[in-house]
Amino acid sequence: MGTTVLIIGGVLAFLLLIVGLFVSRRDEHSLVEERLGYLEEEGMISEAEKATPMTDWLNNQAGRFSWGQGLQKSLARADLKMKVGEFVGTIFILMVGGAIIGFVAGGGLKVPLDAPFSARLGALPAVGLGALAGYLLPTFYLRNAQGKRLQHFDSQLADMLSLMVNGLRAGYSTMQAMEAVSRELPAPISDEFRRVVQEMQLGVSMEAALQNLVRRIPSKDLDLVVTAMNVQREVGGNLAEILDTISHTIRERVRVKGEVKVLTTQVMYSGKFLAIMPIGLIVVMYFLNRTY
Repeated sequence: MGTTVLIIGGVLAFLLLIVGLFVSRRDEHSLVEERLGYLEEEGMISEAEKATPMTDWLNNQAGRFSWGQGLQKSLARADLKMKVGEFVGTIFILMVGGAIIGFVAGGGLKVPLDAPFSARLGALPAVGLGALAGYLLPTFYLRNAQGKRLQHFDSQLADMLSLMVNGLRAGYSTMQAMEAVSRELPAPISDEFRRVVQEMQLGVSMEAALQNLVRRIPSKDLDLVVTAMNVQREVGGNLAEILDTISHTIRERVRVKGEVKVLTTQVMYSGKFLAIMPIGLIVVMYFLNRTY
């Protein structure tokens, strides 16, 4: 009996050791993926070097087409920790789920099993609406997240320039000033400048790292800042004074944009509501009173 207990205990200890090694390996693997995630977004490591899940095939197929590359850029701009294959798979699942919900809501289950196939076609519009909703929801979410992140970034840009100006006047180099931005300011601007600093530490030139930043953040104000920094590096000059002038300009532009947004928001949303109302009324009447 005692020998049996020892054998069982030894087997359990061995299994726990295997599980522990597997879990620690997965944690280390996840940490490496997290640290190298920004390199994957920038295309600095090859497809063969990426640690990818079961969506490898979708990622490879999507990378061959321009829409897949554009989707990958949009995911990076929205800072969504998803790959192209995962996003496409999410859309597919939502489309199938929406189609099933539309079939049920459209009365497809109420038709007898022995009824002709033509009797089930009445639920076909509802199935199409459900699938369309499943396709549009992730797309709208992606665009909304991208727009909010860009707007938040623009609102932080003036503070970032003020911090860089103070650092440069205190004797910091440009890289040290950007590193201070990555430490002191909140996201998303701190995350983006941390990527810039990390790329420069890995050997990427400052000009290329800043161009990658502009590619991730399609902001006209940021483009102005990056252009001024690149010109200053080529022709010389007082970078602190240049950035201070740009900071004042950006603050005024943000103020004017805010005033315009306050004046036009009500009219804009009223126009959107009036444009969507006929379509929404048709959908509601289809489910409530289809014969009408």
